[in-house]
Amino acid sequence: MTKDRYISLLGSTGSIGTSVLDVVRRSKERFSIVALAAGRNIRLLMEQIREFRPKVVAVMTPELADQIRCRPEASDTEVLYGKEGYEAVATVSEANLVVSAIVGAAALTPTLAAIEAGKDIALANKEALVTAGPLVTSLAKKKGVALIPIDSEHSAIFQCLRGHCRKDLRRIILTASGGPFRTRNRDELFSVTPEEAISHPNWTMGAKISVDSATLMNKGLEVIEARWLFDTPLDQIDVLVHPQSIVHSMVEFIDGCVLAQMGIPDMRLPISYALAWPERLELDLPRLDLIDVCPLTFERPEVKKFPCFRLAREAAERGGTATTALNAANEVAVEAFLQRRLGFMEIPEVVQGVLEDFPVEEIRDLEDVMGADTLARLKANTIIEGMERSI
Repeated sequence: MTKDRYISLLGSTGSIGTSVLDVVRRSKERFSIVALAAGRNIRLLMEQIREFRPKVVAVMTPELADQIRCRPEASDTEVLYGKEGYEAVATVSEANLVVSAIVGAAALTPTLAAIEAGKDIALANKEALVTAGPLVTSLAKKKGVALIPIDSEHSAIFQCLRGHCRKDLRRIILTASGGPFRTRNRDELFSVTPEEAISHPNWTMGAKISVDSATLMNKGLEVIEARWLFDTPLDQIDVLVHPQSIVHSMVEFIDGCVLAQMGIPDMRLPISYALAWPERLELDLPRLDLIDVCPLTFERPEVKKFPCFRLAREAAERGGTATTALNAANEVAVEAFLQRRLGFMEIPEVVQGVLEDFPVEEIRDLEDVMGADTLARLKANTIIEGMERSI
């Protein structure tokens, strides 16, 4: 079988990026890596350069780029940095699939550049749609570009909808693990440490998304992502907590039938589907044994205990730059929590404080998004500084 995917990977040293490369490693006859973009983890990036021999790599700063250029194993690789470097990785001519796995709003610009260049997108970064859903989806439609989700929940919906008429869809049911604090009472959450918050019971993820899972903000962001990815009204998107993380999401049709996608909690499954789509790969991974994993349970999310979920839905209902502000405020608050400048239950306080009087506008272009993002970050930092002074 000839290679049919030439891949640019944005976020190669993160948890999703390393899993993408593991899938590629297992199917070298199908896939080739042509470009990599990373942040500051030069040691791991150098290992990836040695193994996959990309044509182009990009890192955050010129100093980091210089560290790579002086290494003999990178002699055949063009080394770039910063915004221009990430966009170069996203638009390299040889690539026909760009995996967007950079964490946070930083992924938006290179993702839009890749779409503008006509590249299909395997989307692991939810913030691109949360911050600029109208721009991303309209440009993808204009360019005839496929948006293939990697998030396990959205991959599940994508798979369940395949071959079905969209007019027959009644609702989308996203599942959530409930995070590490599902069984704790609200009072106990005030003393949560970063170490506890990033210790997810089912998934191995980066620090930021692990905290978002612990606050349930991640599920709120996924509701917004699903709204744009599947062109579905918010009132047709529900969430159920499913602690076992075996049913990754479900869709209900107008006749009452419900289709669920199930599998072990391993990100290589949705990644492999996105890379090989519309085909599937044979993977040497543990098989799902329903006897071992049962019983499978479902419950409603506790919105009062996890206000970030409510804030995300409220921002989605406001529309426009409200979700841009939501995402920016949350990114700033989570970073402050990880730095121990903020308590766990102060994360939603910061987000709410930013959203309360935020000047929401329609998203018409990238400048609208970037302006709202900058303003929300400034407001979030001001709120956090005020909290620190009051201690």
